[in-house]
Amino acid sequence: MRRLLVVDDEPSIAWGLKRLGESLGHEVVAVSSAEQALEAIQQGTFDAVVLDVRLPGRDGLSLMPELKERQGTAPIVVITAYGDLPTAVEAVRRGAFEYLVKPFDLDRIQHVIERALNQQIAAPASSVELPKATGFVGRSPAMQEAFKHIALAASTDAGVLIMGESGVGKELAARAIHTFGRRAKGPFVPVNIASLNPALAESELFGHARGSFTGADQARMGLLAQAHGGTLFLDEVAEIPLEIQVKLLRVLDQGEVYPVGSREAVKTDFRVVSATHQDLLKNVEAGEFRHDLYFRLCAFQLHLPPLRDRPEDIAELADHFLSQMADSSNDRRLGLSSEALAELKRRPWRGNVRELRNALEHAATLARGGMIEVEHLPPPVSFQPAETNAAKSETETIRRAIAQWASNQLQSGDTTGDLHERLLALVEPPLFCETLRRNHGQVAAAARELGVHRTTLKKKIDEYGIEAE
Repeated sequence: MRRLLVVDDEPSIAWGLKRLGESLGHEVVAVSSAEQALEAIQQGTFDAVVLDVRLPGRDGLSLMPELKERQGTAPIVVITAYGDLPTAVEAVRRGAFEYLVKPFDLDRIQHVIERALNQQIAAPASSVELPKATGFVGRSPAMQEAFKHIALAASTDAGVLIMGESGVGKELAARAIHTFGRRAKGPFVPVNIASLNPALAESELFGHARGSFTGADQARMGLLAQAHGGTLFLDEVAEIPLEIQVKLLRVLDQGEVYPVGSREAVKTDFRVVSATHQDLLKNVEAGEFRHDLYFRLCAFQLHLPPLRDRPEDIAELADHFLSQMADSSNDRRLGLSSEALAELKRRPWRGNVRELRNALEHAATLARGGMIEVEHLPPPVSFQPAETNAAKSETETIRRAIAQWASNQLQSGDTTGDLHERLLALVEPPLFCETLRRNHGQVAAAARELGVHRTTLKKKIDEYGIEAE
């Protein structure tokens, strides 16, 4: 028989957990305050503790060090009805075995208690003062789970991959991991890979020596070296060119950067947090992303839910954004009518939290200091991602070309086929033009990106009459 201590001032929760523990064959002591908990542990040790955060008088988190001191490595399961990111981080830092938000599923709390009673955990890291402004708002189960994973990610130095749709707050999550991690005093260096000039991406990331290429009048420290002692955030990580992926992997493995045109290594030590809205594993399977770099970057994965999956957070998010707008303009906070709030909850928010904020800024401008009504909100945004529409358009073009070819063959009675050549003539010119544009007309650079020989590309360019420069 194991002994379980339940510390919660809600009688129904304390009674339910007591009955649950006893049904599992354990001895359970339930108390309603921190002072009663300290009295209980003076009477004997417990194998696990279930501890509420908000208690009358002293809060549960402040009690954890004393429980650890007197109970040794007995696991502490922290529960709360008021979960937010700083609370989750502090619970993890103080050595919580698990962090659950009320109301919780009975099967889940039973599973957690059984694991806690059969497992000992290491001593917690020392606690530090936590900043409260994280930018994250939400009490939905999905966001509470995200808060817990951010807290766990912040407690290690492992590479983190943040996944989620555009606008869900991936950079906010990366900043929170940095802020609550041991490298918080170091720099946070965000890099949007998709925004880097393809021709200069290597120089931007790794830096360059003076005279290493035309225009390099001075040596420049790259973004990787700038992140020394802190966190490097690689947004849109799926867009890293393959040739740069190899060099980045070497930096992560060896802890040193070789600037472009230099043989002298620059020692560097930083944590990597990456983000993408793509399925990076599919990119690996397609040969577009190195598998060894993938495993190096995503030792820990974190998924941020889209806003449509947590409509219960919209009211709190709206209040948060309207408060920020009032603070920035030194004006009073705008109100939101019940009809406007109901309309916000109905919308699909394909642009997620970013789209919600933009809609509220639009409405605040029209409301001119009064109550925000439905008519102040912009029309709902209805769109498909550009790449999806483009892919459909290209597929339709190819289908029409095949249908036309088949019709011609049928009319002529010709059994010989030139469909492959026709389709190449349809696809190759725009492909070569776009690749050349991305590489500023440089044939050699475009050939490397396409994975073809420079002579082959030059021959095709001449064949199609494309102007390289």
